[in-house]
Amino acid sequence: MTNPFQNVFNQRFRALVRKEFNEIRRDRRLMLSLLVPPVLQLTLFGFALSALVSDLRLGVVDESKTPESRELVATLTESESFRLGGYYFSVDELGDSISQSRIDAGVVIPYDYARELHRGHSTTVQFLLNATNANTATISQAYAEGIIQTYTAGLQSTGIHASLKQVAAYEINRRGQVQIMPAYIYNPGLIDSWFIATGVFGLLMIMNSSLVASAAMVRERETGTMEQLLMSPASTTEIIIAKIVPLFALLCIMMLMCVATLKIAFHIPFHGSLPYVLFGGMLCILSGISIGTVIATFSKSAQQAQLTAFFINPPLSSLSGALNPVEAMPRWMQSFTILNPIHHFATIARSGMLKGSGIVALWPNFLALLIFTIVLVSLSVWRFGKQLS
Repeated sequence: MTNPFQNVFNQRFRALVRKEFNEIRRDRRLMLSLLVPPVLQLTLFGFALSALVSDLRLGVVDESKTPESRELVATLTESESFRLGGYYFSVDELGDSISQSRIDAGVVIPYDYARELHRGHSTTVQFLLNATNANTATISQAYAEGIIQTYTAGLQSTGIHASLKQVAAYEINRRGQVQIMPAYIYNPGLIDSWFIATGVFGLLMIMNSSLVASAAMVRERETGTMEQLLMSPASTTEIIIAKIVPLFALLCIMMLMCVATLKIAFHIPFHGSLPYVLFGGMLCILSGISIGTVIATFSKSAQQAQLTAFFINPPLSSLSGALNPVEAMPRWMQSFTILNPIHHFATIARSGMLKGSGIVALWPNFLALLIFTIVLVSLSVWRFGKQLS
């Protein structure tokens, strides 16, 4: 009785695999796109897509002109969040500069600022923010409140009993106080690049796999070698597997390079089992290759394949939770992330690397990735076999 694996991995199949490796080796652009851009993209996106806000240009209207007001300005501008953008004589002039984007924020210190501080009264400092980018404005407000609260605590240590008054807040009873002592687990340093880089890792697995696979399939059709394969004694299954194996092997090398980049460039700790993350990456690569194969079967040229991928990859990335938390999406959108392989791999990468989670916690994500891979591979095999026939 013959072994079914011997029928597939025979000399004819090995010859097809060598032929595919030679095709990829001769295409230097494809080789470079498999290895160099993913590492550069992971590095650039990991550092560039940051939620941190720093070096905001701060305009100042100092009506008090006292040592206390100058100390407040110095405290604000000595931090990494703000830098002095200039002094202004009026609030209108300050507002015009914000509207013309010459500065990003402004602080208005009233004329009785120092007098109220020495009397122990609450004083109001107006803080103007450019809310064109709501996320930046919210973060800047939190920075300013934290800096001023620290400044107020410093005044109390010198004998000046001052308090920060937030005009937009509701009046609350201040008889009792509740103090919160946060403890940051899994990311004690609050390094936001750890979240971004692990999410971009999943995006690269799917997008680069789909783009490279579709480009390779369409290129073979344009060069006319597809007809030669049809005339060969190889079966449809052998042809399809022989095309997937070289791309899968090279993309796995890309995945290992990205893992090394996560460790070297971003210093991401590996608390969990690395084989779990690599196995999830392999499933993600197979899903991406299958998506690219399906795109290639519907495309007649490389330009058409790229245009088709443009309508598939952006929704996958936007609804994955790779670059932003799923909880930040509208509730009706959050359910779509369950049908996204990037979301499941990002969960595996973050939980496996940062939290040290094992198969007990991640089996739903592995199961979802496995189902996606089986469905997408089956669909690509069916579409490719239909095209060959």
